[in-house]
Amino acid sequence: MPKLPNALMQRYVGKVIDSPVGLLKLVATERGLTAILWGNDDPRRVPLGDVVECDDHPVLIEAERQLREYFAGHREVFDLPLDFRGTEFQRRVWNALLTIPFGETRSYSQIARQIGCPSAVRAVGAANGRNPLSIIAPCHRVLGSNGKLTGFAGGLETKAKLLSHERREETLAA
Repeated sequence: MPKLPNALMQRYVGKVIDSPVGLLKLVATERGLTAILWGNDDPRRVPLGDVVECDDHPVLIEAERQLREYFAGHREVFDLPLDFRGTEFQRRVWNALLTIPFGETRSYSQIARQIGCPSAVRAVGAANGRNPLSIIAPCHRVLGSNGKLTGFAGGLETKAKLLSHERREETLAA
């Protein structure tokens, strides 16, 4: 496989933060936040190139600040530049996740209808599972059609904690 010229290679910078739901690895590019990875995340779920550790990147600093506010119960909406990396269909699903209000949930079929593909429920589920920006693009707010918790890269216990936090039933401040 030919090597890409440096100008075409994506530079990823990252930092690991501690949170009330475990270690999170924040990853950014020059365009914005591109991933929030769980401590035990499968590297195939969100394939990235090499990530250079960087504690002073402005997007990473701001993402950490906003996540701390979210966990402390002081933030319901994130305001960060995002750099989603995926197929057009995945990006449509991930952008639909951004429209789910704090404290509310949607089903996979509702998301499929929202993006104009009502029969693509399984594909929506697969895209949801590859969401690179957990918490910020709130895939934890998507439930099965029966209202039950279904797969989540951070684990079902973490998904339940995040939903409980958003219903103001549980404080997650560190």
